[in-house]
Amino acid sequence: MLTERQLLILQVIIDDFIESAHPVGSRAIAKKEVIPYSAATIRNEMADLEDMGFLEKTHSSSGRIPSEKGYRYYVDHLISPSILQQEGNVIKHMIQDGFFEFEQIVQMSAEVLSELTNYTSIILGPEIFETKLKQIQIIPLSASTAVAILVTNTGHVEHRSFSIPEEINSSDLEKMVNILNDQLHGVPILQLAEKFNAEIDAMMQKYVSDLDKSYQHLKGAFLQDHPVKLYIGGKSNMLMQPEFNDVNKIRAFYTMIENEDEIVNLLKQSNDGIKVSIGRENDVDAIKDLSLITAAYHLGEGQMGTIALLGPTRMEYRKVISLLNILSHEMTDVLYMRYKDEN
Repeated sequence: MLTERQLLILQVIIDDFIESAHPVGSRAIAKKEVIPYSAATIRNEMADLEDMGFLEKTHSSSGRIPSEKGYRYYVDHLISPSILQQEGNVIKHMIQDGFFEFEQIVQMSAEVLSELTNYTSIILGPEIFETKLKQIQIIPLSASTAVAILVTNTGHVEHRSFSIPEEINSSDLEKMVNILNDQLHGVPILQLAEKFNAEIDAMMQKYVSDLDKSYQHLKGAFLQDHPVKLYIGGKSNMLMQPEFNDVNKIRAFYTMIENEDEIVNLLKQSNDGIKVSIGRENDVDAIKDLSLITAAYHLGEGQMGTIALLGPTRMEYRKVISLLNILSHEMTDVLYMRYKDEN
């Protein structure tokens, strides 16, 4: 159990190190207005905090830096969310002003979050288990190719290219699209294959048998895998952190960022509320020197996505947790209302 004096000194050291990235010495702490103790007393307490594992001593300085245990205690016991009026207004105006599609909202959120924090932001789109098809459009690109545009009830848009016979005309394509929209509207994305293989195949053979070759290509485009969407902002922000002067760390980080499956698996472990994983608490080797903070947002009918920030363990936890709280609530409110209106 830490004493009040130890708690105050620990908090001041961590706050100072987060801001400066330099080891903190007893003299620097003694000069702060909130500290009523002598440098000698502070040195003794710092030694005790180091013995307990909350602080570490660097080789190049007599000052101390927080350990992962120190950061964990700091996050769990010593901070409360900040009131970020200006940043909160930026997020609210971005999401509430204008009518944006789901993908635009999420992409802008990732970019703004990275700009406000100087960390790398990652937003995982909602699971597709309850996502339903809203509309299909087909646009010819050339005499032999066309693109199928799938719009879901969440506002998600996907483009799928497929081949068409050169002799096909626009009225034939329109006939096929009308049948698909009539039969597939409101069908969950994960049930498309079942729907195609049962009712749609039989109907197409009856009404558009002359388009069978084109229909089979279109069907193949529809039944492609539906990847979970990732939106990343501020990939290069990590290069600005003094902790990242090691080329191997940079390489490992960028390799992980480019591996979408690894990121998806990492973020899908998140639950409701704010989750903070510090250093070696992370399962992925590439981020064992980083902190990962996640928050969930909701999109109706139990659909949930994840907002995440990756940064050094010397992260502005108070600010980041506050921003993630604001963004998750704003995204949930706006996206839920739009989802509700469209169903």
